[in-house]
Amino acid sequence: LARLGALRARPDGSRRTELHLLFDQLISESCGPEPAAAPGPQDVCAVLVQACQLVPLDQEHLVSKVCQLIHHLLNRYQVMVDEQNLNFLLSYCISALRQCSSWTHVEILQALAALVYNNGPKCQKYLPDLLGKAGLLLQFSDPGQPDVELRRAAVRSMANLCLSVPGQPYLDESYRTVCFQTFLSVLQSSKTADVDDITFCMLLQSALKGVQSLLNGGKMKLMQTDQIGALLAVLKKCMFHGLPGLSIEVPTALYPAPLPQYDKRSPVKQEQSEPATSKQTGSRRKKCKGKQKKGELGEEGREDPGHAGNESVLGADMLKLHLGDVQSSPGPRAPDVCAGKDPLSSHATGWKRISSSESEYSDAEGGIQSKVRSYQANVRQGALACFLSTIKSIEKRVLYGYWSAFVPDAPGIGSPQSVSLMTIALKDPSPKTRACALQVLSAFLEGSKQFLSVAEDANDHKRAFTPFSVTIASSIRELHRCLLLALVAESSSQTLTQIIKCLANLVSNAPYSRLKPGLLTRVWNQIKPYISHKDVNVRVSSLTLLGAIVSVQAPLPEVQLLLQQPSSSGMNSSGSATPGRFNSCEQWRKALPWAGENPVDNAAGCGPAEPCWLLHLCVSIIVLPREDSCSDSDAAFPSLCSIYEPCPLRLEALQVLALLVKGYFPMAQSYFLELGEVACRCMEEMDPSIQLHGAKLLEELGTGVLQQHKPDSPTAPEQRVPVSVVVTFWTMMLNGPLPGTLQNSPHATLQTSACDALSSILPEAFSLLQGDQQILCVTLLLGLNHSENPLVKAAAARALGVYILFPCLRQDVMFVADTANAILNSLHDKSPNVRAKAAWSLGNLTDTLIINMETMGQSFQEELSDLLLLKLLRSATEASKDRDKVKSNAVRALGNVLHFLQPCHVANPRFREAIEESLQALIATVGSEATMKVRWNACYALGNVFKNPALPLGEAPWATQAFSALSSVVKSCKNFKVRIKSAMALSIPSKRECYGSTEQFCQIWSALVVALQRSEDTEDFLEFKYSSSLRTQICRALLHLLCLARSTDLPLIGGTLRDHGEAIKPYVLQYLRFSGEENEAGTLTDLGERERRLQGAIDHLSGIERELQGKVRVRVSLYLEDVLTNHTNATELTEA
Repeated sequence: LARLGALRARPDGSRRTELHLLFDQLISESCGPEPAAAPGPQDVCAVLVQACQLVPLDQEHLVSKVCQLIHHLLNRYQVMVDEQNLNFLLSYCISALRQCSSWTHVEILQALAALVYNNGPKCQKYLPDLLGKAGLLLQFSDPGQPDVELRRAAVRSMANLCLSVPGQPYLDESYRTVCFQTFLSVLQSSKTADVDDITFCMLLQSALKGVQSLLNGGKMKLMQTDQIGALLAVLKKCMFHGLPGLSIEVPTALYPAPLPQYDKRSPVKQEQSEPATSKQTGSRRKKCKGKQKKGELGEEGREDPGHAGNESVLGADMLKLHLGDVQSSPGPRAPDVCAGKDPLSSHATGWKRISSSESEYSDAEGGIQSKVRSYQANVRQGALACFLSTIKSIEKRVLYGYWSAFVPDAPGIGSPQSVSLMTIALKDPSPKTRACALQVLSAFLEGSKQFLSVAEDANDHKRAFTPFSVTIASSIRELHRCLLLALVAESSSQTLTQIIKCLANLVSNAPYSRLKPGLLTRVWNQIKPYISHKDVNVRVSSLTLLGAIVSVQAPLPEVQLLLQQPSSSGMNSSGSATPGRFNSCEQWRKALPWAGENPVDNAAGCGPAEPCWLLHLCVSIIVLPREDSCSDSDAAFPSLCSIYEPCPLRLEALQVLALLVKGYFPMAQSYFLELGEVACRCMEEMDPSIQLHGAKLLEELGTGVLQQHKPDSPTAPEQRVPVSVVVTFWTMMLNGPLPGTLQNSPHATLQTSACDALSSILPEAFSLLQGDQQILCVTLLLGLNHSENPLVKAAAARALGVYILFPCLRQDVMFVADTANAILNSLHDKSPNVRAKAAWSLGNLTDTLIINMETMGQSFQEELSDLLLLKLLRSATEASKDRDKVKSNAVRALGNVLHFLQPCHVANPRFREAIEESLQALIATVGSEATMKVRWNACYALGNVFKNPALPLGEAPWATQAFSALSSVVKSCKNFKVRIKSAMALSIPSKRECYGSTEQFCQIWSALVVALQRSEDTEDFLEFKYSSSLRTQICRALLHLLCLARSTDLPLIGGTLRDHGEAIKPYVLQYLRFSGEENEAGTLTDLGERERRLQGAIDHLSGIERELQGKVRVRVSLYLEDVLTNHTNATELTEA
């Protein structure tokens, strides 16, 4: 390099021979072994610029060698050329392409590809020359280009230009479109006889990488159906490129099937890569092939170690294995794979992989053929990696239109199996390609819950056609069948992990409650042996799958039956699949102090003879020492060779245990104290991740008890965990590691989870704890509310909001005051999440004020500081102007505080301004553009305000504004729940004078009549389900107004009924006829009560009309009597 740097150009060109020798030497060295000291990027760039300056464009052999040098040096030393040197070198290459003979163009394009690699943003001024209408790259990549090597080099340069650089501007849309069309035309082309297989494979690979680069990072969103259809068609073709024993014809474009519309969309998250360090383990019958030769599958041109094929997210290259016939080589699994005699085994012969003799590299004459197969496998992997990027670039609802093109369906009688992603997963000889296909299928399934929810095959009705729901159900069944078949046949641990992850994704999204039972039983029985697989990744993913089974649509009857099976059920008859330590139920129980007591069994009477298999398994993995030495794959995880199972396995077991407790608490409650001890043990460990999931298990146990003891719980009292046991449980926790974790942990996430766990305590149990333990809980939470970490502070604020509702605490004025001050502190925090949690707790705190006012009376109101009340009012008013998540609870709190105020507060000049501001904030929120939850909470809050007799509702100016806002919303709001709440608020004032003047009263009446007529007017079909509740609430409000009406109100009421009486009569009759709807308090209103309300209105109006002695033109009472007579006659007819 130094010699080249010292050379200077001579006008006579006499250095030509010297340059030839020097370039040959440099190219040779750049392809040889790694030098002791690699040159720096600046040195490499300087040398390349110097070389170009020394070589004029008319010396084509030297130009060719300079370009080879650029290509080799930039690749060898992974150099990113700076902008100044890049400009010079690019100009040189572009001029060379224009002036030199065609035989030099491949080398020049290879140099160009290396220069532009990851340098796209710096090449903007050269894009017209390269990608413009007559751009060089477009000319050389044209489908009519006879030289395929040249075309491939041009496509590679184009693909490298399309790479995005984070934080840098990307290609303009016009250039993106040109490149996309070029790549698409390459992928659509067919191989001609004069092109060798390896060159064609490399051409396809370059185009696939180009498409992938365009799609990555959301730079290009696929919107047009023809664009999507054309791309998916070529990807499907390339997915099967060179797959032995398969020849398919794919149309030039795929077209989506029309799908039922659905709303929810789930973002696609790319699956994380498997640790690359896991080694192959398994039966001795499996042989590993020789390692791939370095560079054997490589391609000339710039390779990106962090980008090439990175979208396949597959970790290190997987070892290639001999793959025999599925039936003859099942590996070390149970001989009878499916306990339920699944039809899977009978289909096994249909999926024979390539035999070992066909895939060997060793013999000389087969060397070229094996190299071709390697390149073809690379194309298939590239197509699948590109498909993964495509899935991210298409809306899920659009993607699922192409479901049938990529996901298998059950074959019809006599018809062959359609080719799909599962064809690759079952037939491809390369484990890496199989894993790629499974990753794509996983991405396809992720977020498919809404789409798959239409599936149904529970009924065996014979139809003349196959409904869409049955088609999807059939596809789900076939996916189960094929994935379980792949599970049996797979011998690569890494691919096995992908199969199990894919099954977990399928299980998480399939609507099992709408499908015939049995699918989960097969998965359950078949996955059991893999729990003891030698590869940690396989064991972890097997637990993930079991976690998916116990969390999907829990509780499912089929899963309940599986959980009730004894521990030995479904395991390998030889016992080899199950570690011996799992065979004894007593062993893990002896490891826990509560063994033998099991008070929950005795008290609740629901303890089985032995624990369910899954609970037993998870606890064993978490608490028992491992019996064997470290397996090979444990080396992937540091500090794993401890006395316990590998950390990832224990973490997954903890998560499965938490899901089991959450979904099937009655099953887990028999071991309530033991599971509490497991949580305690985990929280005492050194590993913060184990501590964290121990705290999460504790929270699920607490929440399970809370759900059981709710007033509306379906669990019979005698089957609940007794309160005495819950007290024992929490005493153990508070005497254990929980307080220390809350006080001293340096890990904010762990403190947050511990805080959440502490808030899941049963109120009845809390009141029975010792006084010092109650004080400890409260002190911890009040202290954590001042944490500097927003996660911890938010959790503490929320927990205080839970505790303030505890009956034993809410009547303590000092605790209420301390909690109020803590919550107000959090309400002013800079973190939006802290403010949102604090606002929720403020809502609960003010609910407590109302409960105490109603139960304790004036004594509590007098003890609560006026200053604190004023702070609550001002802070809630300020919070009502915050973002919607804070606002929704702030307005709830405002309504409660304004309801709580006493006449002395209303008369106090210090309160007057705050009251006015808070009322204006509520009124503004009702009519605002805030979210519907905020608006219906604001309507509800105004209803609470109207309940306070101390507020001057009849004469205050704000009252007119409040009634006007509610009247407007009840007529026209798009959301029916907001209309319901506003109608409810309008029916709350208990006296006629509260409604103000006759004009105002009649405006409210008229608004409700219009609202009743519009109660079916909506553009959103989902709102219709609330229309009946809306009419009920409006009719209730109308009758309430009629019961309060004065004589001066009757003329306007009568006029309204004369114009609209016939239109609203059916709705009033419907209100009288249909009972059984819950009112806002959650109590049922019967027919008798509604009739009594109507009769009360008739009696009240008749009295007024008699006093007026016929002065009113329309007698309102007659209209109501007519309605009541119609109702009575209809009821009698129905009963007859």
